[in-house]
Amino acid sequence: MSQNAPRSTVELEPRHELTSHDRCDSCGAQAYVRVTMASGQLLFCGHHGAKFKEKLSASALEWHDESSRLIENDRA
Repeated sequence: MSQNAPRSTVELEPRHELTSHDRCDSCGAQAYVRVTMASGQLLFCGHHGAKFKEKLSASALEWHDESSRLIENDRA
């Protein structure tokens, strides 16, 4: 007789690259930074991500920053 471990009922959101559909919560520009807080997620453009990083990073659960894509796009 085999016993299976109980399955977790918590499903994490799949991580995805931020797209043009993801908008900054501060100004509405394209988001390049996703901050996961205990209360939910915040999305920021590169400017607002940099502006709020010092204040929010201490309490953030995750800081996902794709702002380097801005530099890559400028070189293309």
